Amino acid sequence: MSLTASPIQVLQQQQLLLQLEYNYEKEAFRQLTEQLGIERRVHRGDAWWPVRFSRSYYNSLNQLTIEIVRSTDSDIEHNFEFGRPIQFFTTAASPNGKFSVDAGSVGIKYFRHTATVSYVDGDRMVVTVPDAFPVVDLQAAEGLGVQLSFDETSYRTMKDALDRAIKGKGRLGYLRDLFYTKSQKPETFTFQPMHFPYLNATQEVAVNQVLRAKDVAIVHGPPGTGKTTTLVEAIRETLMRENQVLVCAQSNMAVDWISEKLVDRGINVLRIGNPTRVNDKMLSFTYERRFEAHPDYPQLWALRKAIRDLRSHHSRRVTDGYHQKLERLKSRATELEIRINSELFGEARVIASTLVGSANRLLDGQKFGTLFIDEAAQALEAACWIPMRRVSRVVLAGDHCQLPPTVKSIAALKAGLGKTLMERIVETHPETVTLLKIQYRMNDDIMRFSSDWFYGGQVESAPEVKYRSILDMDLPMTWIDTSQFDLPQEEMQGESRVNKAEAELTLLALQHYFNRIGKQRLLDERIDVGIISPYRAQVQLLRRLLMKREFFKPFRRSISVNTVDGFQGQERDVIVISLVRANDDGQIGFLRDLRRMNVAITRARMKLIILGDAPTMTRHPFYRKLYQHILNLKNS
Repeated sequence: MSLTASPIQVLQQQQLLLQLEYNYEKEAFRQLTEQLGIERRVHRGDAWWPVRFSRSYYNSLNQLTIEIVRSTDSDIEHNFEFGRPIQFFTTAASPNGKFSVDAGSVGIKYFRHTATVSYVDGDRMVVTVPDAFPVVDLQAAEGLGVQLSFDETSYRTMKDALDRAIKGKGRLGYLRDLFYTKSQKPETFTFQPMHFPYLNATQEVAVNQVLRAKDVAIVHGPPGTGKTTTLVEAIRETLMRENQVLVCAQSNMAVDWISEKLVDRGINVLRIGNPTRVNDKMLSFTYERRFEAHPDYPQLWALRKAIRDLRSHHSRRVTDGYHQKLERLKSRATELEIRINSELFGEARVIASTLVGSANRLLDGQKFGTLFIDEAAQALEAACWIPMRRVSRVVLAGDHCQLPPTVKSIAALKAGLGKTLMERIVETHPETVTLLKIQYRMNDDIMRFSSDWFYGGQVESAPEVKYRSILDMDLPMTWIDTSQFDLPQEEMQGESRVNKAEAELTLLALQHYFNRIGKQRLLDERIDVGIISPYRAQVQLLRRLLMKREFFKPFRRSISVNTVDGFQGQERDVIVISLVRANDDGQIGFLRDLRRMNVAITRARMKLIILGDAPTMTRHPFYRKLYQHILNLKNS
């Protein structure tokens, strides 16, 4: 897209790229469903099979709800979370009495209606279904399973948001033109800077920048710099001037995190949608829990029950009295629901939801002064436009040097779908950006490489973490060059990659480090460890090996193994990274996306151990520089 393209042309281009991604993902989903057996889908985390029907009921929002229980290995990580569409299926019985799990859809019968995940808690999943859903058939089904369905709703919602932005008048049209036009400058208020004794200098500047902005402000938060702390303070201060704000993020997890921090500061948050962690604290500020806790709810429940009873018991010969009674009950129920909603939204100071969730009908007609988008650098541009129609100004917080949005179509990615709204505004209006410059997480040697490569050397370590270490005279960063051991090379496993010898070596390296620390100290000080690999197959192998090793049994609760994406926003005392790639051609695949590696190396507070084939990895300038940085530490 040319630099001279108009804002409307830029958004039209986004529509085309979004359609490209939609087509690609829909086709990929179709192929996966047809070609992958149930067991493979279960191991990918995209299906539960078999499951047991537990019960059905109407929830507080008057939605028909089904609860199911997984009856197999619950250690497998899954991808089910609030709002995701799912499909029920049954597997046909084979002659030997076992259920068929042949590849693709052989022997599988799908229920026609799509359901939606309400929440998942351990082995229990709660889903909402249309009123016409054949619950009786589900109860009687043998070999029952559930799998993720293609998410049409999110794409439709993003497309509608882009349409609205293209046609936008008034404030929406103004923000659209501002974001994509360098010559048009954002407006600001003028006042003396406020002082916040519990924030550092750049955090203080960021909060003041947010308060001064009439149109847009960006809080750029590198790893460990207290972005969430700054954002919470900016929201608190904004609420001194505005009655209510809208807070959104790309993922449910990010919405949960910011909501929890706001609640801890005594702010009344109303969370639209259910949290990923199902506990009383998180559920207490959800709309659904608040709705059913309202004093008028029992009366509304009674009215709804009466409506359902009337509909199910009336005779085929419908009388005028039936219609009059039904309309009277529905009218009273609607009136009561409006009153409860009015009170819940009237009391809340913060309305929190995912970006797609902000299209919820509960927010119809709602307007807000300010929209805060957390983790904005992980959100597709189209998704950011969903809540924009409801607001006068927007504050984006995130780090475009960390995880990017997920784009699966290579063509769409190359044409610019991965470029976020935050990145665009950073380019067109750098004056709106405040970089947080003091980090509170890492030993200075770990932080220094990231700061120099990604942030122009501007990020500094707070004095209290600068020299943090587990062992005296310990090197904070170690690269174990796996090429010196003459190991077998990487191999493909499905769509992922695995390096079995490197996985074994990874656990040996961790075991060696644990021996240096000592078992008692590890347990007493609760030293926690993250094992990261960019490849899902390597993560699954490492988890299996870890479970088999008797040595690690006492420490299992303090060791987590996951992909880079799985560790976003987290930190550990010790991080071990298995890079996997080892080949004669120097091919490193998506490890060329350096933002992912920035996330991986900056999770470590005190010790970072990298395992990788140096001849393969160091052909790329980033990994060559990282390898040299670690060698220099060793030789200094």
